[in-house]
Order: sequence, then structure tokens, then C-alpha cells
Amino acid sequence: MNLNESLKKLRGLEYKNLYNNDFFLTWDKTQDELSAIFAVADALRSLRDNNISPKIFDSGLGISLFRDNSTRTRFSFASACNMLGLEVQDLDEGKSQIAHGETVKETANMISFMADVIGIRDDMYIGKGHTYQVNVAKYVEEGHKDGVLAQRPTIVNLQCDIDHPTQTMADMLHIIHEFGGVENLKGKKIAMTWAYSPSYGKPLSVPQGVIALMTRFGMDVALAHPEGYEVMSEVEEVARKHAVQYGGKFTRTNSMEEAFKDADIVYPKSWASFAAMEERTNLYGEGKFDDIKKLEKKLLKQNADYTDWACTEEMMKLTKDGKALYMHCLPADITGVSCETGEVDASVFDRYRIPLYKEASFKPYIIAAMIFLQKVKDPAETLQTILNRSQVRLFK
Repeated sequence: MNLNESLKKLRGLEYKNLYNNDFFLTWDKTQDELSAIFAVADALRSLRDNNISPKIFDSGLGISLFRDNSTRTRFSFASACNMLGLEVQDLDEGKSQIAHGETVKETANMISFMADVIGIRDDMYIGKGHTYQVNVAKYVEEGHKDGVLAQRPTIVNLQCDIDHPTQTMADMLHIIHEFGGVENLKGKKIAMTWAYSPSYGKPLSVPQGVIALMTRFGMDVALAHPEGYEVMSEVEEVARKHAVQYGGKFTRTNSMEEAFKDADIVYPKSWASFAAMEERTNLYGEGKFDDIKKLEKKLLKQNADYTDWACTEEMMKLTKDGKALYMHCLPADITGVSCETGEVDASVFDRYRIPLYKEASFKPYIIAAMIFLQKVKDPAETLQTILNRSQVRLFK
């Protein structure tokens, strides 16, 4: 897609509520707002591909706060900020006054004097991550109104306990490109399935984000997991409503084979059950960290009962023409490579390695598009100005 096509799409959308706003959950945004993010992401990619600098900031700060480990999202946020002209500073809570009891309200204001955006990843504890992000947004809003902050930094959810919007939006844009346009997605089947992992209970936000987002594009979304690995019922309800509203389909099954049958896309990934994550959150609140370790051992033992839940060559043969698009947020647990037994066979992963890397490559542009639309009042005009200016990004 070239820049002119992206601009044409953007000019036909209504998305003004993204300006001076935050991005927490995909289902809080309208269809036009999501489409605007896709259009700007494609535009920014086109600019970079054509060696045109897309910078809109001469100076400023993007702050990243990661309360869980990260590779792709951490570097995608840094890349997105740099692409637009912002410096990046990572907030290490262990090296800050947070370790000495500094409040969230105080921290939010103290890090934001010259900050334009704050990206937060807080995904480990049910009821905590999304709440924390909303509180940071409230406190910087107060700081701006009180005259403490010259500008109000916008918040980007880099993953919380409920949703992982930058991941699922990147996944969706990858799917749109792979299938030749959003108009070709209606009726396409995507299997969002649990898969065995030998590591501790992973967050729920990816499967929840996938079922909530993909049902908005008329797709047939099948959620599959063993009994006891349920996701949040509230998010399942969001997926059901979206399926009805947008002419798609949402089903839940305890059979991986059923979900894979005739699927156009498969997304096998491990996660911990909502009940287990809730128990871990309660133990965390009570300061029972030894009990958390015991719980994680219990979860690993429970996982071991379902080692057959894996994306094998035999499982892939059940998909449409045996050639479904394999997707993963990475890193995947690869059988015989990163672990003895894992989520996916090495032969399957290797066959889809390049598409997987392409999938991941959309994330910096999605994050940059979120920031762009939050900060620029007339994005289409600004992109046109950038194109007309044609400032070289790299002198060759």
C-alpha cells in the first residue's frame, strides 16, 4: 500500500476522538478509529520505505514502564518514539524512588515534565494492570490542569491484564496484508487456541485481545482450550457482541482439533486460566510470595496433563488445504529447540519464520500510529505536509 492510498482511506474516516486521548483497550475504540490507526501505520511504513523522515517532534520524551519482561514490545515502543522524533527513557522502578514508597500520583507527574507519551506494560496481576494505567492517565491529566505539566502525556497500553492492543492490532494488520485487504476477511476462520508450555502461567491478554478484535472484522473466531483454562467471561461477552454486530462468529470449544479444522489462521499460544491468575493476584496482595511460587509449580503440573495441545504437522493438516497462516506473538516455545516439548513443532515454526517476523514488524508502526493520532490534530494534512517536505531520513 502506498502513502496516497493510506491518505485516501484516512480522509474517509471519523477518528477525532483519538486526539488528546489514551489507548487502553481496542473495544473502547470505534471501527473508524481502529481503521485510522491501520491507515496511519501503513502511511508511516511507506514514508520510511521511501527514505522520508516521518518526524513530527523536534524534541520530547517517550517514557516506557515495563513491569514484565519484554523484547519485541520494548524495542517496538522505542522504535516508534524515535521514528516520530522522541527520545526514550525507560523507568526502572528498582532504581527510582518508587522503591522507597513514592506514590503513583507523584511518580506520574515527576516523570512527565517533558514527556509526550508514556507506554506501560503491567500484565501479571488480574485487576491491577489496566487499573494502574487508568490511574496514571488520571494523575497526568490532573498535573496538566494544575499547571504542573506543560503538556498532558498520552498513555499507550503496551499490555495489561485485560488486553494487549499493540500486539493484536499488529496481528490484525499482518492478517489484512496477508489476505489482500480487510474486505477479504469476512468468514475467514481463526483458531485462537491454548497450547502447552513448560514455563509458568502466561498472561491472558493476548487470547483475550485476539477474540475481542478479530470478531470485529466478520471473522469466524474459535477459542479453544482445555477445561480449566478459561479466559475472562467479560471479554468473551465482548467477542460475542462483536460477532453479532459485525456479522462474524464466535465459538468456544475444548478441542484443539475442532478449532483447527478448516481454519485459515491458527494462533496456538499458552496462557494461565483466569482462576489461576486471580489466585496469584490475591496471593500477591497478601504478600505471600512463597505461595505464588507454589502456585506456579501447580500450574506447571497442570500444564503437563495437556502436552498434546501443540501445533504439530498433523494438526496443521486439519486446517484449510493444510496451509493455514500460523501466528504467534513470540517468543514461542518450540519443541526440540527452546524446550523439550512446547507449543509448536520446529518444522512448523521454521516454515512460518519469515511471516512471523513480518507479523512482529508491524508493531512499531502500530504504536507510532497510536502516538501520531493522539498528538496530531489533522493527521491527514500532517502526513501530506511530511510527504511534500520529503525530508531525507538517511543520506546515502
